[in-house]
Amino acid sequence: MTQRFILTLSCPNRPGIVAAVSGLIFDVGFNIFDAHQFDDTETGRFFMRVGFNTVDQDSAGNEAALQRFESQFAIIRQQFAMDATVQPDDRPRRVMILASQSDHCLSDLLYRLRIGELPVTISAIVSNHPRETYAHLDFGDIPFHYLPVTAATKDVQEQALLDLVDSTKTDLVVLARYMQILSDNLATALSGRCINIHHSFLPGFKGARPYHQAHRRGVKLIGATAHYVTADLDEGPIIEQDVERISHSDTPDDLIRKGRDIERRVLARAVLWHVQGRVLLNGSKTVVFPA
Repeated sequence: MTQRFILTLSCPNRPGIVAAVSGLIFDVGFNIFDAHQFDDTETGRFFMRVGFNTVDQDSAGNEAALQRFESQFAIIRQQFAMDATVQPDDRPRRVMILASQSDHCLSDLLYRLRIGELPVTISAIVSNHPRETYAHLDFGDIPFHYLPVTAATKDVQEQALLDLVDSTKTDLVVLARYMQILSDNLATALSGRCINIHHSFLPGFKGARPYHQAHRRGVKLIGATAHYVTADLDEGPIIEQDVERISHSDTPDDLIRKGRDIERRVLARAVLWHVQGRVLLNGSKTVVFPA
């Protein structure tokens, strides 16, 4: 049976990286079906994403080839000082969704999951609000966890959340309008595997009712940003952004409605690209290879 894999890597740039990787894939009898690369001349780092598949219909032959690939790639990884991962392309990543009262991003992700547009398994839905908040949403057999939080219980609540991430073997945590600021410790523990979505007015219009603030200032563009969570609030590496023009006739409610639409699609793209291995961290930025 044919198997598909995704290899992602980053390393200091030097001649021979592509030849070494593609040559190994050929030598063990595999086939490359997709490949992208990027040389960051500013940092001197090289980034690559390669999709390859087995071609032997015999499972024993494929297993032997995979073992040869893994042992020889370990040598290449060390030779080029690579940060690299190899993952089966058909294994759904386990995603945990955190939400608060605004459920537009949560419901959108669930919809995309059910129509097959988002190839993930939802390990859990977690909220600081009770299940009744989402009575109108069908979670099916997805586990729901109510983890209330106050200033006094924040440390305990976050430890419970981190324990849940570990026990459910969650690959990615998605803050789908989860209106709680993660502590530095939790943000660090989830580094590179936690995505947040928010409006794109930052650093302007901070605090409550940002769309009302923007309306008073007469802005002509609104947008949304999806980024990895870091200890620096809302300043993590950006994965995706989008904008929409508005006019003087738009009310604050119009801005909020249009903002919800942008947030939904930006977050969905970021989650999809992450689970497909298309997003590679590059310091305070990201490299996002096209779908």
